[in-house]
Amino acid sequence: MFEDRDRDHTMMYRMKPEEEVAAREILSRVYRALKEKGYNPIDQLVGYLLSGDPVYITSHQNARSLIRKLERDELLEELVRSYLEKL
Repeated sequence: MFEDRDRDHTMMYRMKPEEEVAAREILSRVYRALKEKGYNPIDQLVGYLLSGDPVYITSHQNARSLIRKLERDELLEELVRSYLEKL
């Protein structure tokens, strides 16, 4: 278990390159599934990211299960990284 002194440090986690690809691929697949079902993918993804409620994501093409494989902070990190890399 952790010792008390271990709790005094901030821990930083980085995704491995293959996890970055996975997050990007998952977002892409979920986006396509939402589009196919006629939803506004941006609105639905924002709703999910803000609330954590998976009902914002369709089960079409297994999108709901896919998006739940990642933590919301991982998804946000990928979105911010992708946006800033394009500036």
